[in-house]
Amino acid sequence: MMGMDPFAYARATTLEDALEALSVGCRPLAGGTDLVAMMKEELISPERLVDLKRIPDLDQVRAEDDGLHVGALIKLSALLADPALRDQRGIACLYEALLATASPQLRHMATLGGNLLQRPRCWYFRNKLTYCLRKGGQRCFAFRGENKYHAILGGGPCYIVHPSDPAVALLALDASVVVAVGSRTHTIPMAEFYLLPSQDAHREVELAEDELVTEVVIPRPAEGTRSTYVKVGERQAWDFALLSAAVQLRFDGDTVRQARVALGAVAPVPWRASEAEDVLVGSMLTAEVIERAAEASTVGARPLAQNAYKVELAQGVVRQALRQLQASQT
Repeated sequence: MMGMDPFAYARATTLEDALEALSVGCRPLAGGTDLVAMMKEELISPERLVDLKRIPDLDQVRAEDDGLHVGALIKLSALLADPALRDQRGIACLYEALLATASPQLRHMATLGGNLLQRPRCWYFRNKLTYCLRKGGQRCFAFRGENKYHAILGGGPCYIVHPSDPAVALLALDASVVVAVGSRTHTIPMAEFYLLPSQDAHREVELAEDELVTEVVIPRPAEGTRSTYVKVGERQAWDFALLSAAVQLRFDGDTVRQARVALGAVAPVPWRASEAEDVLVGSMLTAEVIERAAEASTVGARPLAQNAYKVELAQGVVRQALRQLQASQT
């Protein structure tokens, strides 16, 4: 039977209160859609939680000279409804990724920061009876076990895939996260925020226990920029991605001058497909170029026993995303 151990609960009304609580061992609670589920499944048992939801100004969207500043506590549904996001074609991939995230009910609960920080959905990690590598054990059971949904790129010694849709879009948008600790803040590019298992087999993000993500900064797209997000799931209903791709291209006339291609559900982190970007930059978006870029998106893939299908699927979602951007040019 699922249950939760007793825990102490506090409400922070300022960022300073929250950071002080984190510095003495409290765990942060925002929407709680992942944290509470893990507590019920007896995967974690924090002794103290600090509720962040009453901290002012961390659920706002601000348009500034350097781009869009999105508070980490904003609900996914509220961000979807914000015209600053909805009306910009250059960052449309984030709107589309949010729309593809979870169910409407969960989007009314989940926060952007919580979504970016959610833990892996690997069934070995989520089984309280399995002491896998990510939980401090000696090996990744997926490597020789049930690995249909696991990594084909960047895996080893753990083969999880990161479950966030918005994280993939934000990587394609060259976004950064702002992190507060004590009385200071610092900024981490999205490309450096997530950790490969080869860097740390027990953590997914570059974030200490006394640090808090306060906002995400999305650079203002240059003129001629377009983006899109494509997600493939196992079911038509809400589901985590089997594969996803976020693509942002900057056009000068018909020529691609800048390209960012990010893949989801292929690696333990949102994955930048730099070889595909190299194919695109300096080229017109022809059928031949789209095909070469799609094939290049999986360079270096090393499928496990049950997930070789992801190679072709990854190429397919990149191909579809590029065709959508091609169509937007006409």
